[in-house]
Amino acid sequence: MATESPESEEEGKITGGNQHLLIDDDLREMGKKAAWSVSSCKPGNGVSALRDDNLDTYWQSDGAQPHFVNIQFQKKVKLQLVVLYVDFKLDESYTPSKIAIRAGDGFHNLKEIKTVELVKPAGWVYVSLSGNDPRETFVNTFMLQISVLSNHLNGRDTHVRQIKIYGPRPNPIPHQQFQFTSSEFITYSTLSLPCHVRSGMAVVQVD
Repeated sequence: MATESPESEEEGKITGGNQHLLIDDDLREMGKKAAWSVSSCKPGNGVSALRDDNLDTYWQSDGAQPHFVNIQFQKKVKLQLVVLYVDFKLDESYTPSKIAIRAGDGFHNLKEIKTVELVKPAGWVYVSLSGNDPRETFVNTFMLQISVLSNHLNGRDTHVRQIKIYGPRPNPIPHQQFQFTSSEFITYSTLSLPCHVRSGMAVVQVD
């Protein structure tokens, strides 16, 4: 799991944030595999600002609460961690104070899996998707929805500067029961991977 030492976390409450994005090597960013949309936005502050790796830009909603970010995948994926960059010092009443995360096959059956209160956050905020059962370390889903339920100082519209979505990293070779530790083994093991035909296309499965 990501290192979270600069922020304090109680049950359902996160205070502060990290200035640097710190992610364990056994996680990979999954957002690039998804289609992203938002419930509303101001012109020039749309959904692309959430994924441009620029902390100076932001998505700004334009409408009544709650505000939604929808993240949809073409196939089921395992997701373990949501990381947002929000900054109360810069955005004040536009800063989310309470968010909910929902998962499901689509809009018709989204189920709330996490609700978090943010207390004057300033930096990267980590929200684990693991359940109460220690064996439930991830959610397996087609869709994730992040809902901004309220803002600081009773603000209406919201600012979110970045969102990253992480899932467990698979073994280098699909369906392999162990991981190579030698870089030489990894290099040579990928040379003879079989091709799989998907939708009429030959695809070499290399992660």
